[in-house]
Amino acid sequence: MTNPANTPAPAEFHVDRGTCFVLFAYDIARSVNLEKAEHRITALTERSRIKRKRRAPAYFDYTPAPLRISAEMEPVAFGQYSTGTVVDMLLYDFGAVSVSYSLPIQGSLLSLKALSLDLYENALLLSDSRRRIEELLAGLGDAAERPHLADFVEDYMILHIEQATPRLAPGAVTANFGQPVAQLLRSEAQILAEEEVRDSIGQRISFGPDDVTIIDWNAALIYGQEMEDVIAVMEFANVELLEMRFLDQQLDLALDQAYAASSKRRWDRPFLPGTPRTDVRRIARLQVDSAILFEQVTNTLKLFGDQYLARVHRMISRRFYLESWDASISRKLHTLDSIYGKMTESATAWRMELLEWIIIVLIAISIVISFLPGTTGH
Repeated sequence: MTNPANTPAPAEFHVDRGTCFVLFAYDIARSVNLEKAEHRITALTERSRIKRKRRAPAYFDYTPAPLRISAEMEPVAFGQYSTGTVVDMLLYDFGAVSVSYSLPIQGSLLSLKALSLDLYENALLLSDSRRRIEELLAGLGDAAERPHLADFVEDYMILHIEQATPRLAPGAVTANFGQPVAQLLRSEAQILAEEEVRDSIGQRISFGPDDVTIIDWNAALIYGQEMEDVIAVMEFANVELLEMRFLDQQLDLALDQAYAASSKRRWDRPFLPGTPRTDVRRIARLQVDSAILFEQVTNTLKLFGDQYLARVHRMISRRFYLESWDASISRKLHTLDSIYGKMTESATAWRMELLEWIIIVLIAISIVISFLPGTTGH
């Protein structure tokens, strides 16, 4: 059996043509009206669609289609490589944006490993992407509902090799180049252990005899022609991960607020009508906002008409632990719903008790008035 950790990469392997994509995902608003945003943005725009390899049902698409915004940029150099002159931003209706930089690549696996190290958590591209997001958010105006810029970002790197010398079978990429490919995906300069290599290159999938896609947590390597659809699915999965993290954070905040509101003692609350209802309405709004965002993210991309891309999405979802995020969010939504129900019951009981006290006070007042001079018989 070939040992991928100890097998050296043949010196003649050379990438003749390819592209490295560096992705940054941000959350900028509760939702975005894409029609209104399209009219506000003066840069080149087009509705993004997934390019299919073969016939597929009409519902195999984004719902709704995100808005692609292309802007010019000065090339940024990373050793022998540099970015292109265009940066793309993909704006989704649920308030997320994916910023994509592309770098034409050509050279040995050693040079690509150096590029991977340079791009790992690169502060320059991160700063540039955040500046562009801030400018975009300012230009959206009322097209963005409840605009904000989340304090965290999800980044991902995709290495797409279209042609290489020698031309390799998909299995040879991992069998003969396991160690350098794993170092590429993990952005590691040191030699990796055999089990680390196996884990890094273990999630792979092929559509035909001449392509392979290897998916890791930090990066992916794609070898083959016409792989734009696979890249699009990966870009959306990176956005999904960001939104799951953001939603999980929002639910933690909502649960903290719900717990604080539900654990208030009677004498901690101002004795004013509507005080419990204010807490209930706030928790209900957080619950509805979270549930809507969860449904929007999980239902935006329909891939059930294309089994191969659906498998790609399932594979990258496993790498990103999206199912675990999904389960955690569902559990927190259920907990929030339970707290909301108890708070509603408590608010109802509070109102009933308040009415009882009002009735008691009115009865007491009527009794006192009956004993006042000049009120007998009235």
